[in-house]
Amino acid sequence: MAITDKMWEALTTVIKMNDKVERLAEVVKSQQGKIETLTERVIRLETALEIALSRPVMTRIGATQLDERKD
Repeated sequence: MAITDKMWEALTTVIKMNDKVERLAEVVKSQQGKIETLTERVIRLETALEIALSRPVMTRIGATQLDERKD
C-alpha cells in the first residue's frame, strides 16, 4: 500500500504543478500584452517629443523682434 500511496501522491503533485504552470502561462500572456501596449505608448510619446524638439521655438520676445525687423 505504501508504494500505491507514494505513486498517488506523486501523480497528484504533478497534476497540481501542471495547473499552476497553466495559470502562470496565462498571467505571463496577460503581462506581455500590457508590456506591448506600454511599448507602443512610449514609442508614440518619443515620436511626439522628437517632432516637438525638431520644430523651431518662437518665444514672445523672438516674435516681437521679428515683427520689429519687418518695419
